[in-house]
Amino acid sequence: MGRWIMAEKKLKITLVKSVSGRLEKQQRTVQALGLKKIRSSVVREDTPSVRGMIFVVKHLVQVEEVEA
Repeated sequence: MGRWIMAEKKLKITLVKSVSGRLEKQQRTVQALGLKKIRSSVVREDTPSVRGMIFVVKHLVQVEEVEA
């Protein structure tokens, strides 16, 4: 049941720093999140896999919870 409650939340992820010169894993993670340019934003489900991707690039992005 906790899994379903978590999935109802959404996260707004905004790229705030450039991926230029970063590790390839970080560049590919930003791309997998759907971010392309600085200040671009996406809204994603709050799932453990998305949280893991955010953790890899936490120094490059800003994350906010938004209502579904």
